[in-house]
Amino acid sequence: MAEEEEPLLVSENGDRKAYFTAREKFDRELKRMCWIAFPMVVVSVSQYMLRAVSMMMLGHLGELALSSASIATSLTNVTGFSVIHGMACALETLCGQAYGAENYKKVGTYCYGAIIWLCLACLPICVLWVYTDKLLILLGQDPEMSLEAGNFSIWLIPTLFPYAILQSLVRFLQIQSIIFPMVFGSLATLCIHLPLSWALIFKLEYGNAGAALCIGISYWLNVIFLGLYIYYSSACEKTRPSFSKDVFQTIGEFFQFAIPSSVMICLEWWTFEIVILLGGLLSNPKLETSVLSICLTITSLHYLVQYSFGAAASTRVSNELGAGESETAQLAVSAVLVLSIVEFVVASITLFLCRYILGYLFSNEKDVVNYVKDMTPFLCVSIVMDSIQAVLSGVARGSGWQHLGAYVNLGAYYLVGIPVSLLLGFVCHFRGKGLWSGLIAGSTVQASLLVLITFRSDWKKQALTARQRIFEGKIPDRDGRTVDAEERLSNTESSA
Repeated sequence: MAEEEEPLLVSENGDRKAYFTAREKFDRELKRMCWIAFPMVVVSVSQYMLRAVSMMMLGHLGELALSSASIATSLTNVTGFSVIHGMACALETLCGQAYGAENYKKVGTYCYGAIIWLCLACLPICVLWVYTDKLLILLGQDPEMSLEAGNFSIWLIPTLFPYAILQSLVRFLQIQSIIFPMVFGSLATLCIHLPLSWALIFKLEYGNAGAALCIGISYWLNVIFLGLYIYYSSACEKTRPSFSKDVFQTIGEFFQFAIPSSVMICLEWWTFEIVILLGGLLSNPKLETSVLSICLTITSLHYLVQYSFGAAASTRVSNELGAGESETAQLAVSAVLVLSIVEFVVASITLFLCRYILGYLFSNEKDVVNYVKDMTPFLCVSIVMDSIQAVLSGVARGSGWQHLGAYVNLGAYYLVGIPVSLLLGFVCHFRGKGLWSGLIAGSTVQASLLVLITFRSDWKKQALTARQRIFEGKIPDRDGRTVDAEERLSNTESSA
């Protein structure tokens, strides 16, 4: 018996050793992911709060000030901030893969170029914002409210340019895993923003104009903080952006990823705004839009957490693909999905247990509180689906699949989500629950398609494609020699 069991024992020990080696790799990757993701949550929330705090203060000036600022914020989000945010995501592919490939000069060149191209993209948006009041009146909105909203939008124009620069600098630091300077900069800006908002809105009585002006000042402060760090820190010595003629050569590569990135994010962002507007067409529009807005606020706050996880995934995947480490990129995807699942399970269970008191955080009206309680199970499902797609969208940005993400979002939300919302909300008379169910249907289709794309991807080919782009067709091997990328790609396809 001893002679028969000994080989089995040796085999079992061998298997265990291999298992623990794989687990150690996974644990190490999970720690790296947490090191990026959790500080990014602080950065995302604090930057979100810059606009949220000003809106909360405007709520104390009266119904007209709040309603006009709210509709102006919604319009500027749709036509401006979402567009710039989406275009800046191109840097997660370009800078991330260049950094992983150790082509540090290109990281700075891409960042400098993005700042120029994003600021130029702001110009037509500014022209549109000047005519916000006329556009709202054309859409049938109240003239007095439209005039105030137009004034708020004009004062937001100086905010757009620092926002564009800030988005570029954030990506520049994020792809290098330099997160804590962004944390300190964002928190310092928020601490200054709070008393400054109070002074401009209430003390100096600038009202809406003061709120918009304060947001712009805060964004500029954040840009200055990060700019000073990048200029003086030794951590950015190799990648520090500098102007050269190479900057102008990045325009083609930048817009190759910026346009589908913007479309990908805007299609999703706009869907939620459309559903809120549809709530105003229901039988009790004030109650429906109030509850739908509360639901959007809750999911948006939670989305910031999962978006930060997606940013961490984008960083790790882009770095590893740029370095040619396709297996580590796959491991990073697995690690971030585990992190995401743990978080959304805890969040959805907590939200469901708090459903009886959740509404009181936003209103004392019994109808609103009870409606929010009934909507909470839908919110829990929405959080699960949004979490999966938020993380995998980060993987798509890091891999350079933005064009696929744009097609996925178009089909998921505009061929499934909004039609289901209209059917359930108006035809089946499920009201707000029906409208939100359409969003769940859209995010479910979106998450399912992204899972399919992610796990059926040829990661070795993606790594070779990334290095081909960074090194302009010549891929350096381990011995320092260069080989033709097209040949390497064809060899990979034939072996697969």
